[in-house]
Amino acid sequence: MSSEELRFEYIENYGCSDDELLRALERETALTQIHPKMLSGCYQGHLLAMLIGMTRAKHVLEIGTFSGYSAICMARALPADGQLVTIEVDDEIEWLSSKYFHKAGLQDKITAIVGDASKVVPTLDGQFDMVFIDGDKREYISYFEAVLPKLAPNGTIIADNVIWYDKIFAETASNDHMTHGIQAFNEYIAKRDDIEKLILPVRDGLMIIRRKM
Repeated sequence: MSSEELRFEYIENYGCSDDELLRALERETALTQIHPKMLSGCYQGHLLAMLIGMTRAKHVLEIGTFSGYSAICMARALPADGQLVTIEVDDEIEWLSSKYFHKAGLQDKITAIVGDASKVVPTLDGQFDMVFIDGDKREYISYFEAVLPKLAPNGTIIADNVIWYDKIFAETASNDHMTHGIQAFNEYIAKRDDIEKLILPVRDGLMIIRRKM
């Protein structure tokens, strides 16, 4: 095991913990999905939950449900009157996330929508205190432009995978549209002077964004 792997194992062992339901969801995701690494996992799920608690967010939007791990972590962190809306474009994985939302007893706190987030978000009512973007990397700019008008005055946007397996640092093939999408998003955000932004080197890179006060 490399020093980096040992360090991350230590951080996970001493910095966060999951439960049997989340471990079962992680196992079933690994058994049934082609790309199980898309699951947020214990460390990132714990971080998202802590951010909700620290910012006292009550209304949260997630783009990219996948199997529902991060949605469960965030919904659990919400106050009793909090709500989470999560959007997933792939209807073939809805059975898995829905199954575990019910197992977690969160079906009344989570509203799961199947569809294209760029089209769904403008139709949503109200504002969101926190937005977690983890959908199609080619659409990150479209997601950002859709959610910004829905962001509460002190709201926070968190974009996942902004380091993208370090592919953003290397020469990129012309048909690697996911990497190009992340590169374009990072450059787009960097050029905006109306927002504050910070990249955390957590897992595959998390960018935290908020409007300038």
